[in-house]
Amino acid sequence: MRKILSAESMKKISKATIKKLVNNSGGVMISDSAAAAIANLLEKKATRIAKYAVKRAKAKKRESVIAEDIESYRVRFGD
Repeated sequence: MRKILSAESMKKISKATIKKLVNNSGGVMISDSAAAAIANLLEKKATRIAKYAVKRAKAKKRESVIAEDIESYRVRFGD
């Protein structure tokens, strides 16, 4: 049986990852609070994308989300 993870049990995007992304994007420092704010925004967006992709996969009678589901979100909602 597959274990389904809840949003609460999933690992959050780390501030360290955000700090690396910002540093690699322009070599500037970022505060902990700014990194946490970016991580929070990304987590919310990722959750919206995941929910859309799961709904689409189920509508197509699939048990797995595929890249096409994610691309469908991008085409439909932008970004």
